[in-house]
Amino acid sequence: MAKYTRIYTRTGDDGTTGLIGGARVSKDAPRIAAYGTVDELSSAIGVARAALAASTDAARELDRTLAWVQDVLFNLGCELATPAGQGGGMPVVTFDDVAALERAIDRAESSLEPLANFIHPGGSQPAALLHVARTVARRAERHVVTLAENEEVSADARRYLNRLSDALFVWARWINAALGVAEHRWDPKARPPE
Repeated sequence: MAKYTRIYTRTGDDGTTGLIGGARVSKDAPRIAAYGTVDELSSAIGVARAALAASTDAARELDRTLAWVQDVLFNLGCELATPAGQGGGMPVVTFDDVAALERAIDRAESSLEPLANFIHPGGSQPAALLHVARTVARRAERHVVTLAENEEVSADARRYLNRLSDALFVWARWINAALGVAEHRWDPKARPPE
């Protein structure tokens, strides 16, 4: 029988967790909030990918892009889990990742009608879940900004999260359009149903 490694270590029972490089910090430290929320964001994207179920060419195209995004988010999580000077070859988010995300946004947006009104999150299930991921991306960005007030965080990491929330918004609109599902536009004069 193959030897296995237990998932639990008991080292976090005191409310601390280990960073890459060995330092231990409180589980409510800004660095943990930042990379924990990036992990939550990747999970939200995973749920959206499951809802896509690669059922159409558009869904398969978006799924490939979201798979790449999850890889970059794992790199970002590694970067955020590593205090400055401790990296030693760990993956990081680069300007090329930001530029690739911008190109993906431009491709998707070029086929959409320009927005004249705000829209509510929703439409198809994949789009609604991408909107949830978008809000998690914004929260992750806020945590990274908080972390950057006291510790070194790369500008590309911050840029990537900022662009990713925009991308998730555009992809939600794009998959709704591809699936033929109408967007719900904000009506500031809406009346309750009778």
